[in-house]
Amino acid sequence: MSDKKRAPLDIKNLQTDTLGVRAGVRRTEFNEHSEAMFLTSSFCFDSAADAAHGFANAEKGFIYSRFTNPTVAMFQDRLAAMEGGQACIATSSGMSAIMTVAMSHLQAGDHVVCSRSVFGATIQLFTAILGKFGIETTYVDMSDLGSWKAAVKPNTKLFYLETPSNPLTEVADIAGIAKIAKAANALYVVDNCFCTPALQKPIELGADVVIHSATKYLDGQGRVLGGAVVGTEEFILGKVFPYVRTSGPTLSAFNAWVILKGLETLNLRVEKQSQSALELAQWLEKQPTVERVYHPGLKSHPQYELAKAQQKMGGPILSFTLKGGKEAAWKVIDGTKLLSITANLGDTRTTITHPATTTHVRVTPEARAAAGITDSLVRIAVGLENIEDIKNDLLAGLKG
Repeated sequence: MSDKKRAPLDIKNLQTDTLGVRAGVRRTEFNEHSEAMFLTSSFCFDSAADAAHGFANAEKGFIYSRFTNPTVAMFQDRLAAMEGGQACIATSSGMSAIMTVAMSHLQAGDHVVCSRSVFGATIQLFTAILGKFGIETTYVDMSDLGSWKAAVKPNTKLFYLETPSNPLTEVADIAGIAKIAKAANALYVVDNCFCTPALQKPIELGADVVIHSATKYLDGQGRVLGGAVVGTEEFILGKVFPYVRTSGPTLSAFNAWVILKGLETLNLRVEKQSQSALELAQWLEKQPTVERVYHPGLKSHPQYELAKAQQKMGGPILSFTLKGGKEAAWKVIDGTKLLSITANLGDTRTTITHPATTTHVRVTPEARAAAGITDSLVRIAVGLENIEDIKNDLLAGLKG
């Protein structure tokens, strides 16, 4: 047996799809090829002194799976590498990731500037929950740099952006907003759920932190819940880790392993789904009962040029409005047999939903109207089915 050991992998110059397969691997003494799943609540020590050292330096080892676990660490390291961040903390869901950032960084009396076009639960979190603790949020037009600048106050501590937006796929100038956030000395957080690092790298464009609902495209098959926060070591280990250690919005080792395997096929899935979404969007524009189609890959999209500049492709999500309001929208949804009627997205299976009565139902009618979420709007997250089958499934409800 040779004593020669193979040199460790240097991931610095690897591409995103390679990182999705190779980054973050930790092998045990058995030298397994696939990542191991560590289903354990705690870890043992050789002595009391070792235990004391472990608890004093929890971020550097494994002592309790509420905040340190090898399988979770592999997912965190892989996603951080793919996003171009220095460190990552995984959480139990996408919403818990947002809450973790807010609680790690904000305090009573602080002010948040947030895009008006974000997921409905995000608005509820900032307004109804954080608002109870004296944190004020101002909502702005995400595509208008002037509105971001005008919203800044002396106590502004956080900028929050989701691009492309849910459900209208509006695209914001990540780099342009970064300059405003930096001038305001505010932490700049970008939700990269719709694009993922396969299509967009917000940190390279000036974001301080990237948020993920790993439930969506990172898993990619609608199996488990998860979330993640990616950023600098100073922020993640200095602020986020202590909060997660104490409050426990923990990602389970099993869910981490599932999502970790999902990252291996992320680029393949998202690129194929984006290609199909653009074809479907172009087809929908030709349907007589369709009023308007929203997809960043369409030349009719108001931020088409910006999307081309900062995204690799337009993404797997599209939405469209119908002539005839809510009745027409529900007719299309109810007319499908192949598509899944569910508000989740990021699955291999195409999903269809009515945002005004599902994802944004808890948002006030006035806020929905301001965000352009009308009763005639339908959202589709394109999966991996044959695109012709998806079109044929929509035809029944689209007929006048």
